[in-house]
Amino acid sequence: MRVAVVGAGSTYTPELVSGLTGVDVQRLALHDVDAGRLEVVGGLAARMLARAGFGGELELATDLDRALDGADVVLVQIRVGGQTARLSDETAPLACGCIGQETTGAGGFAKALRTVPVVLDIARRARELAAPDAWIVDFTNPVGIVTRALLDDGHRAIGLCNVAIGFERAIARWMGVEPERLVVDQVGLNHLTWVRAVWLDERDVLADLMATHGDELADMAGGLPRSLLDELGVVPSYYLRYFYAHDEVLAEQLAGATPRAQTVAEIERELLEMYADPTLSSKPALLERRGGAFYSEAATRLVASLASGDGAVHVVDVRNGPAIAGLAGDDVVELPARVDREGAHPLPQPALSPELLGLVQHVAAYERLAVAAAVGGERSAARRALLAHPLVGQWGKVEPLLDGLLSGVHA
Repeated sequence: MRVAVVGAGSTYTPELVSGLTGVDVQRLALHDVDAGRLEVVGGLAARMLARAGFGGELELATDLDRALDGADVVLVQIRVGGQTARLSDETAPLACGCIGQETTGAGGFAKALRTVPVVLDIARRARELAAPDAWIVDFTNPVGIVTRALLDDGHRAIGLCNVAIGFERAIARWMGVEPERLVVDQVGLNHLTWVRAVWLDERDVLADLMATHGDELADMAGGLPRSLLDELGVVPSYYLRYFYAHDEVLAEQLAGATPRAQTVAEIERELLEMYADPTLSSKPALLERRGGAFYSEAATRLVASLASGDGAVHVVDVRNGPAIAGLAGDDVVELPARVDREGAHPLPQPALSPELLGLVQHVAAYERLAVAAAVGGERSAARRALLAHPLVGQWGKVEPLLDGLLSGVHA
């Protein structure tokens, strides 16, 4: 198998490489437009692979075409505009009284406008240069919107997030079982999901977990009140805090809470200094603070299933089809699916309860409009997308927000 990683100058890459050492990869091409970062991160990757006895070929490439040539899997993990753009996403919406966040709301929309055209350009080159049946695995946020754009453009694409595997690993630790025995039945849209069941050897143990580890689950849900989890009977992803505790989050941000972008930028600076150390040949512990925990396991397990066709269950972002009643078949949803060489096949899902379905439908409508705005570039589509998002939703805020967001997109 030949794997290309686009955006390999990311400090995530050693996390990914640590997982790929357990997969049969003949060629690993690491690509980034930043030659300096690629040299540093790629150097550590080479030492990690050598330490693991990797027998394949490693190539560092600033030329995208060279990296994509013949690839069976293209993993996209780019951040258009870097941490500077992320800081804008997290702060610019505050001027209009809206929450600032890099993957949802107004900030997430700005990121989608920047990111979708770039990812589509990469995918179109992959269509010409990669293997005929190559898969694009997208870890680039906002994953649901980017994956929808890729599928709309006709690519063989699957989106991937690490939220579900984070729950899986914590629950496995609490229960003292191997993670492979668990299926976390997480359903919704990317960054708008709820865990409705946890299957251990085909038995749902979520109620038991709520009784014994409910407070820990509430902490994993972004510190939402335990009473909310008990009321809903599900475990929200931590991104639901922006909806369920909207006023509290906005007040924190307006009061001057340190944006996550600033924290991450400092962590990245320290990590790159560490990566440049020629004696370092393993991922440092600091990487755990970067975010993206268990990303390597999620990505490499998915890649392995696409290559082997083993039919293992993964939580992925794919077309809905008939899986979630109340959503369109072409909406991109996040849910457990059996994965083989032909792709991901969603597991049947019970109907979402009204309090979940209403929010999902609301955000799914926004995502449809966001893709149209990012692909078509029409200001009218952008206005309607912002108006549709429940974290914006007021006409008087739309135009001022759009002016600020677009200045960041085109900077």
